[in-house]
Amino acid sequence: MDNQDNFSRRNAIKLGLGTAAATMVSSSVSAANSTDPKSIFNVPQVFIPIADQKEQFPVRRIYCIGRNYAAHAIEMGSDPTREPPFFFQKPTDAIQYVAPNTVADHIYPTLTKNYHYEVELVAAIHIGGKDIKLENALNHVWGYALGLDMTRRDLQRAMGEQKKPWEIGKSFDHSAPIGPLFPVSKVGHFKEGNIQLSVNGVVKQKADLKQMIWSVAEQIVKLSEANELFPGDIIYSGTPENVGPVVRGDLIRCEIQKLPDLVMKIV
Repeated sequence: MDNQDNFSRRNAIKLGLGTAAATMVSSSVSAANSTDPKSIFNVPQVFIPIADQKEQFPVRRIYCIGRNYAAHAIEMGSDPTREPPFFFQKPTDAIQYVAPNTVADHIYPTLTKNYHYEVELVAAIHIGGKDIKLENALNHVWGYALGLDMTRRDLQRAMGEQKKPWEIGKSFDHSAPIGPLFPVSKVGHFKEGNIQLSVNGVVKQKADLKQMIWSVAEQIVKLSEANELFPGDIIYSGTPENVGPVVRGDLIRCEIQKLPDLVMKIV
């Protein structure tokens, strides 16, 4: 019995709890100090499938950058020539995996009448770090995927007008659809290339990845200044201009060169 157990046992006896009760207190202290604690319930780990592999990528945090294409920043009422990067987060269980060559049903969420799409390149981190240098930043990226930052725009704007956090507009169930991850060894790093989104066959968003205000490498640098990054973090790297609403029955198709299309139907 260690000194802490002896101390707890003596205190219990002084309080008149008796030997049996003292033994229970001592046992409780030992259990609390166990190196193998047991959870009172299980919380499922969120994974993203890896293309053509049985392994999956475990997700720790979802970071998203706001207003990272100049034209989108302007349409959202910002000045991209002066604004530093800013980030927000979504819960990991906001992920909705969309397999290639399928049409996934995406549920129209509650509380909104103005539900918007935002197509994005997603970077997956496998090496953590703090205050990461720009020249080393891309070494931290394991791979890339195609994703959507779905947004309850009316709720986001209402909270913004009230100077309140607009998490309710961004962080909700299934608000982060994503396709499979592809390792850098297969697809390289995405510094340029077409990114676009269509609704019912009509192109709505179209840009080149090189038009990002802050590159993926620069985003990693800025994020690591504020938070230590860890394996399992993913970064939604921003959306081009012409975000807009969808309604039930609409078909969304997202495209980035070298990645399979992401297709889903709003139901």
